[in-house]
Amino acid sequence: MQFIIEAIEQSPQQKITFADYMSLALYYPQGGYYSSGRAKIGTQGDFFTASSLGSYFGELLAEQFLEMWKLLGSPKAFNLVEVGAGSGWCAADILKYLHDNYPDFYEVTHYIIVEEAQRLIEKQESIISITGKKNKVIWKSWDEIEDLSLTGCIFSNELIDAFPVHIITTKNKKITEIYVTQSEGKIKEVISELSTTKIINYFKLININLNANQYPENYRTEVNLKALDWLKKICSKLKRGYLLTIDYGHVASKYYHPQRHKGTLKCYYKHRHHDNPYINIGQQDITSHVNFTALEKQGKLLNLETIKFTQQGLFLMGLGLGSRLLELSTGKYDFLDVIKRRDSLHQLIDPMGLGGFGVLLQSKGLTKEEKRQPLKGFSGEIKHVC
Repeated sequence: MQFIIEAIEQSPQQKITFADYMSLALYYPQGGYYSSGRAKIGTQGDFFTASSLGSYFGELLAEQFLEMWKLLGSPKAFNLVEVGAGSGWCAADILKYLHDNYPDFYEVTHYIIVEEAQRLIEKQESIISITGKKNKVIWKSWDEIEDLSLTGCIFSNELIDAFPVHIITTKNKKITEIYVTQSEGKIKEVISELSTTKIINYFKLININLNANQYPENYRTEVNLKALDWLKKICSKLKRGYLLTIDYGHVASKYYHPQRHKGTLKCYYKHRHHDNPYINIGQQDITSHVNFTALEKQGKLLNLETIKFTQQGLFLMGLGLGSRLLELSTGKYDFLDVIKRRDSLHQLIDPMGLGGFGVLLQSKGLTKEEKRQPLKGFSGEIKHVC
């Protein structure tokens, strides 16, 4: 916790925004949850993701990327960019599946991982090496990727929920901000003026008025400004292709519903969640839900066109998850393996869990004909983002 105290003491007003606090708690080189290597993903860790349930998630994603490649005219170089690759299992599963089933697509795929935490890069290298596909992956920062150089798909899974967020609260029909300070070595919150006018512009972008009468006094919620900056960076690199975002979250009207007066911030520690980000510092994950409306609205300003928005369960069923379930009845697997595989598949489509995650597909530089082409992952019931 000392690195947090020092950051507060070194700040001009002896306080930092919650976004700065969250950034330190998660990404400070020596003490942050992700950057220090303490992040534990999987059934034995602090939380699990779709890719930690087995190879099915990566394999089904690979089917969608193959379809994207074909719809783009089967270019000789297809950039597949995974942003925030976690433990590396998703990349490993995708590459192995493509190598074994679609060698032509595998040969033209240039797999790039954009990852900030060096310790996670080391873990990803280790995992991907198990499949013998490490030579197929390049780790780069955004600055190392040339502007408008990417043709293919940029994708992320449970990334934006871990972006540092500002926390704001309403008082006397005015939006104020939560800051983090310290007193005798103990961290506490204080309320003050907004740190940036970008927060006001954010609510104008998504057409939400927190000063309306239906919002209670002391309404508290989050603002993810980094997600908007992230989209700007992606648009500066993507020349032609897709942006696929998978995460848990809401459209703006549900995210900022008057009844959700405590926001969505959650902490995860040893598969238990709570709402106190000031304990287990550097030892726990801190997340907030994704506002998909903000991603769509900001995307439109950046010439990103929303193609479809759906739920993960429907997305994966469209890509053949149902066939994977039927395959378990063919006698190909022994009883215990069937039970394990069936459980993994059911968790991926559970509407109360991973299956309820949002899947947003945006595009850039596609022709009218390419936009009209249906994608298997979005063949089910489709929701509108806004």
